[in-house]
Amino acid sequence: MNPSVKLTQYSHGGGCGCKIAPKVLAEMLAALPTPPVYPNLMVGTESSDDAAVYRLNDQQAVVVTTDFFMPIVDDARDFGRIAATNALSDIYAMGAMPILALAVVGMPIAKLPLETIREILAGGAEVCAAAGIPVAGGHSIDAPEPIYGLVGVGVGQPDQIKRNDRAEAGDVLILGKPLGIGVLSAALKKGELSETGYRQMVDTATQLNTVGATLGKLPEVHAMTDVTGFALLGHLLEICRGSKLGAAIRFVELPFLSEARRLAEQGCATGAAERNWASYGAEVDLKEGLSDWQCKLLCDPQTSGGLLVACAPDAAERVLAAFHDAGFGAARVIGRMTDGAARVAVGS
Repeated sequence: MNPSVKLTQYSHGGGCGCKIAPKVLAEMLAALPTPPVYPNLMVGTESSDDAAVYRLNDQQAVVVTTDFFMPIVDDARDFGRIAATNALSDIYAMGAMPILALAVVGMPIAKLPLETIREILAGGAEVCAAAGIPVAGGHSIDAPEPIYGLVGVGVGQPDQIKRNDRAEAGDVLILGKPLGIGVLSAALKKGELSETGYRQMVDTATQLNTVGATLGKLPEVHAMTDVTGFALLGHLLEICRGSKLGAAIRFVELPFLSEARRLAEQGCATGAAERNWASYGAEVDLKEGLSDWQCKLLCDPQTSGGLLVACAPDAAERVLAAFHDAGFGAARVIGRMTDGAARVAVGS
């Protein structure tokens, strides 16, 4: 936790908190021309989903994603591990299995020791080995701030691909990992994060969402995504908009990293949480009595966060069992999908 080279001092943001705010991103993409129709492109840009999916035949579809960001921690190997885990999560969130990765590397060569850069790459390779895939190549540039991530390539069966826009009214919402990574990263930058908090952050952010491939086989799982930079509310709203439904969650049901909750109650938050709320707060109905710190946790950007699943009510126990068997002990039911406008209602 006290490396000689502190990576976060070289970047203006960290982890998925680097993401361009949802509202700004929507404005950037709004004027782009409508792309041609490709019959075998199962998932493209139309639903803000986690990865692109292209059907090869009736039994196989290729799943492709890319994800990279600036350091969220100072330790080089931990940074590489977190970035790689986060990138591969998009494959699992589609109900698929990764088969290979390509490294995306941008480093300030004149500022960082080569050993530090090697440690970042080694951390990413370690995670890919744990996922059973090779880092088969990549691309690197000399950049003003350190950037690392992966292009992930996976495969899945076309009828088992899980989109984020197929939820049904009455579906149960299940979240796989506890929230609070953004708060912990903010505390780290301020020098206020304990060793316990650091371990919570790294252990959570390096847990591969491999359970997604298992959930892909369950027809009762109607929609799935992972919770990252747009926070729980932002990614749940993507499910709502795509599915043309509302959602209702209760704050008391949400799992949080214990250190993150304590720090949030003391006022620790990220600037990205405020940007997230500014982007989609008008689509959220907060029950009276929810405090400012609770609202910021709902908008807290997650780096390598958990899977968010919408499933039929009678499959909820089976989905929870799949999470728990895969080592996601914090997984729990947090709410339901509802008829109505694409909004999220948050109760206390």
